[in-house]
Amino acid sequence: MHSSPLLLEEPIRMASILEPSKPTFFPAMTKIVGTLGPKSRSVDIISRCLDSGMSVARFDFSWGDPEYHQETLENLRAAIKSTKKLCAVVLDTVGPELQIVNTTDQPITLEEDTLVVLTPDQSEEASSNLLPINFSGISKAVKKGDTIFIGKYLFTGSETASVWLEVSEVDGDDVTCLVRNTATLTGSLFTVHISQIHIDLPSLTDKDKEVISTWGVRNNIDILSLYTRQAEDICHAREFLSKLGDLKQTHIYAKIENIEGLKHFDEILREADGIILARGNLGIELPPEKVFLFQKAAIYKCNMVGKPVVVTRVVDSMTDNLRPTRAEATDVANAVLDGSDAILLGAETLRGQYPVETISTVGKICAEAEKVHNQDLYFKKAVKYVGERMSHLESIASSAVRAAIKVRASVIICFTSSGRAARLIAKYRPTMPVISVVIPQLKTNQLRWTFTGAFEARQSLIVRGLFPMLADPRHPAESKSGTNESILKVALDHGKAFGIIKPHDRVVVCQKVGDSSVVKIIELED
Repeated sequence: MHSSPLLLEEPIRMASILEPSKPTFFPAMTKIVGTLGPKSRSVDIISRCLDSGMSVARFDFSWGDPEYHQETLENLRAAIKSTKKLCAVVLDTVGPELQIVNTTDQPITLEEDTLVVLTPDQSEEASSNLLPINFSGISKAVKKGDTIFIGKYLFTGSETASVWLEVSEVDGDDVTCLVRNTATLTGSLFTVHISQIHIDLPSLTDKDKEVISTWGVRNNIDILSLYTRQAEDICHAREFLSKLGDLKQTHIYAKIENIEGLKHFDEILREADGIILARGNLGIELPPEKVFLFQKAAIYKCNMVGKPVVVTRVVDSMTDNLRPTRAEATDVANAVLDGSDAILLGAETLRGQYPVETISTVGKICAEAEKVHNQDLYFKKAVKYVGERMSHLESIASSAVRAAIKVRASVIICFTSSGRAARLIAKYRPTMPVISVVIPQLKTNQLRWTFTGAFEARQSLIVRGLFPMLADPRHPAESKSGTNESILKVALDHGKAFGIIKPHDRVVVCQKVGDSSVVKIIELED
């Protein structure tokens, strides 16, 4: 019989189910990305979101203008200052999104088994018989029998607010479709998804480039979320960012939304800094019984190479409800057990009625799932995947995690300049938090002096189990001897202040001493 991947022990675990969860400074090791919008943009709400466990804020440019998002970002900065909690910023690009504009703003009802025409003529007015689309090549891209999905937010949970169409005829530039379900489309903008076709438009549109080069540059965004179909999309985006000053440090996360991204996943993973599994679109693109297979396979690949992976669309019902469904709660837990670094909340926090409660609930589910994650099995898989001969840094990282587990350390402290060492430690999924002490480096472009480190600290906020702090630049990152302990004392005091380090705890420290990397175990006194 195969051993269970869960650490469920009878009767201890069964009894513990009824015990209340203990509050901690870090709600969960798994990170939560919150999308800020109309229901979550005030300083008060954002502050409560940060206190509830949000560590990354997503700005979705598929709606709203830059001025609106700038106001929200200024509120985020005020909330960060008041809560003293770091938060990374993600700019989510739109990409080649197909849309139908409803200039009348009147609800459009489509009846099952009736016909509707999609036309590229955007001068036409949207109605129950005619829908103008912003894609001139639609008639060349589809064929009879193809499936088209239209909805306001690409929700598939409510079939009265989204509609499935089947192409019945292509006539010139127009496409006639059979309506498969009765639905009422409301609002001024509907998203169109056509399964398994190539849209001959660039992944980084002119509008995306304008937003990045203005709003993105002004605010030194930490992460760019990019609609990605192949590795070249990442390369082109990186080349574009390299010409925008500090944005050359910005991490690029590939949004995998369709079959093209799935087919080229391995090449995309090599080029990207992280992966976002956009399950809303994937859930339409793939047969329902295949979605979980791709999720598990993709997460495993990301875990083994140590790149963050983010899962979306987990608690849709919390947009309007205070509690998730049983299936959604289980879905969150399974995403954690599969190995997700972060859970991304979209409409739930953007326009949902309970943004703070949603973040809190998801965090609690993540924390419970983490308790039964089989770290020992995961560690063996990760070490086996790396194989021999293991790199020096990989060896140090895996040794630090193994030592911390063996001595039951309360925390791992890692000193780093680039953040790479800390991310490698987090790759092995230690059961305790990893405090990443980012040491700023002084650099010059011959015109001015600047310190690095802020980017690196914020970018690690999306990595599971990694909690950064930015050190005083007067403290050296590398000791010439083992006696310089000033920066370690600061890190220990930081841990004590937040209640994650207590008297008599053991702490594993990973740092450079001269030319050597050292892993040491410290037992704290009173």
